[in-house]
Amino acid sequence: MVEHDALDATREAYDAAAPTYARLFSDELRDRPLDRAILGAFAEAVRAEGDGRVADLGCGPGHITAHLATLGLSVFGVDASPAMIETARRAHPGLRFDTGSMAALDIADGALDGVLSRWSVIHTPPQRLPGILAEFHRVLAPGGHLLIGFSASDGPSHPAQGFDHAVAPAYRWWPDHLAALLRTAGLAEVARLVREPRPTDHRQFREIQLLARRA
Repeated sequence: MVEHDALDATREAYDAAAPTYARLFSDELRDRPLDRAILGAFAEAVRAEGDGRVADLGCGPGHITAHLATLGLSVFGVDASPAMIETARRAHPGLRFDTGSMAALDIADGALDGVLSRWSVIHTPPQRLPGILAEFHRVLAPGGHLLIGFSASDGPSHPAQGFDHAVAPAYRWWPDHLAALLRTAGLAEVARLVREPRPTDHRQFREIQLLARRA
């Protein structure tokens, strides 16, 4: 019950923050060449394995979903926040956006060639993360790819570390620990992008993006 209350609170917090969030982040890729590069590599990997069917899970206002569409992917967005989904639909009327939970996706087994989870697991309590990763594995076709982004914790002695997020309680993860959880879920790490914080960044956390493949 406590976990469900926390998830409900996170959903409500993002509903309230949707207009501000969209204004702050909808153009974020413009100044992030490394992010554009790994999203491009993800798109190429996905297209090489199938028809380019991708779900952007935790899509927020839909700006990354739209970017993936420009890379030739057949992509749709999913978010737990109805307000975020409405914002995404208004901004990108030609794309599909659905309200849903990463813990129980309304997607058939093996239906996707790719899953993007860009900082969307950070509000997941540590004990629930293995179940989320198992759900990612379930919806991916064999050979499908997952690109998952998160902030790094302070070291291996802190596999999951809470931090004060502006919207809702959140967690940072030690990269090797999360990669091990991926392996347990049947997703093998293919590549890793580590971006050190810039002096102007609000939070001085390393940003991690792991590319993994379903065997």
